[in-house]
Amino acid sequence: MKLWGGRFTNREDEIMEQFNTSLPVDHRLYHEDIVGSLAHVTMLVHSDLLTPEEGELLVNGLQSILSDIQSGELKVEGDYEDIHSFVEMHLTERIGETGKKLHTARSRNDQVAVDVRLYAKNKASEVMDSLEQLIDSLYKKSVDNNVIMPGYTHLQRAQVVTFSHHLGAYSQMFKRDKKRIENAIEIMDENPLGCGALAGTTHNIDRNVTTELLGFAKPVDNFLDGVSDRDYLLELMSDFSIIMMHLSRLSEELILWSSQEFGFIKMDDAYSTGSSIMPQKKNPDAAELIRGKTGRVYGSLFALLTTMKGLPLTYNKDMQEDKEQFFDALDTVLDCLEIMSKMIDTLHVNADNMKAAIKAGFLNATEVADYLVSKGTPFRDAHSIVGKLIIYCEEQEKAIEDLTVEEFAKFSGHIADDIYDYIDYDNIITKGNKGLLKIVTQ
Repeated sequence: MKLWGGRFTNREDEIMEQFNTSLPVDHRLYHEDIVGSLAHVTMLVHSDLLTPEEGELLVNGLQSILSDIQSGELKVEGDYEDIHSFVEMHLTERIGETGKKLHTARSRNDQVAVDVRLYAKNKASEVMDSLEQLIDSLYKKSVDNNVIMPGYTHLQRAQVVTFSHHLGAYSQMFKRDKKRIENAIEIMDENPLGCGALAGTTHNIDRNVTTELLGFAKPVDNFLDGVSDRDYLLELMSDFSIIMMHLSRLSEELILWSSQEFGFIKMDDAYSTGSSIMPQKKNPDAAELIRGKTGRVYGSLFALLTTMKGLPLTYNKDMQEDKEQFFDALDTVLDCLEIMSKMIDTLHVNADNMKAAIKAGFLNATEVADYLVSKGTPFRDAHSIVGKLIIYCEEQEKAIEDLTVEEFAKFSGHIADDIYDYIDYDNIITKGNKGLLKIVTQ
């Protein structure tokens, strides 16, 4: 069932009908499509393009369709080209010929543009809420586990940090992600309804009416751009890709930390799976799936970038491919944010193993060099001295803090009893790196 066909003499090929339909994808836009139509009807009555009676009939019909879909009485399915034809056909069936007046001064081009913008705005806000939930989970886990652990560069133990500060780094990433989403919403907050197919309409409409009713900040400035712009989807999908990159990095750390080689954390059973052959296995599959799904979101972004890169103005049917890519990326990022929040909420931190890893990693070596500098030794000389000291510790199978003053003296006469306070790991956190004690704030 189509909204066009007057100039065609032959019917569409059956395979082409299946190839052309978007209802299996854009059915989820039913709410935005009906809300947009309700605003459009109000504007048409305001502009004297419909009588108040016609407007009331259309509004009641549209609201009845929305109510029936939401209750499950009406299924969004069937032999329809898209969600727009589904709604309009059902409307005409319910209220008669007046239903055919719904599309006055409107094209499916500006109709789908407003549907997708409304949907994207709403869902972007949902992503922001999910980011806030994850930030809150990281904060709570930080408050409960302000314990010392190794910090790494090149995946080698480097300096002592706190678990709280480590989680705080991810919190900062997700806060930036939230700002990026906010920025995307601000940029996309323009109403394309009224652009028509590409060059507006000869009817005397009032675009400010639909702009206010639909909650947009302003009407779009250019009709051609209004119907062909998909930058807002690309920007959101780019933001989603960065979110997924951050989630993937955190997932990788959780995977490493939960291994027997690290033993820093224990994943909750609810977010782990077992092996079909090895009964001892407990696999961090939730984190691995997030890491894997990151590529999926990247792929959706590049698919739409590729679709849009060669399109002339204005609307081209290629752009029907936008929704499937956006919806999949959106669903994936929302699922991954929820799973990550729950993983963080339920993971157990093994503080003893973290502290043992610090002791075995010479993570106070930099502080020995700083100590020597404080005694007047040039830093480059201090660096060399501590390097030799580490070789000695490895040969003697000792930690730096376990050396005697006499052993220290073999490498520098500047080292005295006060070295032990200087290289104590708790003191390193409280004195030398006060910033590490700051638990990430919400």
